[in-house]
Amino acid sequence: LKSQQISRTKYVNHLFTEPSDEADELCQRIWNGQSSQSEEITEAFGIKLTRRDLSTLSDRNWLNDQVIDFYLQLICQRSEATENLPKVYAFNTFFYLNISTKGYDSVRRWTRKVDIFEYDLLLVPIHLEAHWCLAIVDLAMKRIDYYDSLLGRNKKCLDCLKNYLTEEYEDKKKETFGFKGWKFSLRRDIPRQTNGSDCGVFVCKFAEFASRRAPMAFTQQHMPNYRRVMVYELVEKKLL
Repeated sequence: LKSQQISRTKYVNHLFTEPSDEADELCQRIWNGQSSQSEEITEAFGIKLTRRDLSTLSDRNWLNDQVIDFYLQLICQRSEATENLPKVYAFNTFFYLNISTKGYDSVRRWTRKVDIFEYDLLLVPIHLEAHWCLAIVDLAMKRIDYYDSLLGRNKKCLDCLKNYLTEEYEDKKKETFGFKGWKFSLRRDIPRQTNGSDCGVFVCKFAEFASRRAPMAFTQQHMPNYRRVMVYELVEKKLL
């Protein structure tokens, strides 16, 4: 599968249309294949995705951290390669767990080779036991937004990221970060999930739409198709 070259247009013509037969066949080969679940299907960004990882996109399974990390890196890759899109940086799925439980020192060296303040958007995936959420630090628009497809409230996250920006700026810039004019929001005007398994897909789509500053016009009904489209995107290492 890694070496297989497949025309993008065969798979889906629009994000809201059903994937083609070829796309469904790709999913079925991965999800129902007889090969080992540990078989490596694709690799990029220092992340390997196995058949088991990609199988978390099937049916109503919960997405795992490998799939989410890989997908967010695809968003960053597109941002870097496309003019007029916001410049995007994605933290990995362990970042928030570390900073919220162990403090700034546990992640201070994670950005020693990158200046996060040169980016427009910072994507922060958040795992709350059995639920995925997303925070977006919008440095260009001066705001931090929390996206929970179950509309949960997590002011602690906003405070945690605000403190992180303060400490990161002081550590890397030796100056005080100013929050004048900033807004902090637990977003309620967002698509909402109606089951207990699609939170990871919602997180990926929140990030993807926000990275284009596009209206979040998707709904729960799009999730089954998104899962199939995402399999293709991950295998081909490129967003549609």
